[in-house]
Amino acid sequence: MSEALALIELHSIARGHRVADAMLKRAPVTLLRADWVSPGKFLVLVEGELAAVEESFRVGVDIGGDRVVDRLFLPQPHAALWEALAGETNATAEIESLGIVETTTVAATLLGADAAAKAAAVRLVELQLARGIGGKAFFTLTGPLADVEAAVEAAVGALAAALIHGTEIIAAPHADLAGKLR
Repeated sequence: MSEALALIELHSIARGHRVADAMLKRAPVTLLRADWVSPGKFLVLVEGELAAVEESFRVGVDIGGDRVVDRLFLPQPHAALWEALAGETNATAEIESLGIVETTTVAATLLGADAAAKAAAVRLVELQLARGIGGKAFFTLTGPLADVEAAVEAAVGALAAALIHGTEIIAAPHADLAGKLR
């Protein structure tokens, strides 16, 4: 786990490549993602030491200019966020209550998932970052109902209302649905 992560979400694939290059040249950060997502957006996600990520982020935003859709600089992300980004969820764990937070941007989903994980004793189940879902993003989480409610509330509280596409809480998901989430 690194000290920080930064994401720049652009509505230009061409500019996205330029932003990624500038961010990597500016400071010693690790590139986690630099690729397109539908509909014609481009994501640049980096991690590293706090100061390096912050400097890299600033240059990326500057180069991105009016092509930036959303952005996120996140110091000290929760450990669960790193695991979800790596696709390392506990597939055998029980799905108790289920919370779903759907956002209009990838940056909003990362910020919301981090806030949710920090607010309550929940487990991030899935993190989908825009690929194949029209540029939207979402995360799902599980835990005791009260914790899921608190986590979803924290995620919503961390985001501007315009960035939230929808939220749902399912107190006890059907076994068939829960089985598909693992």
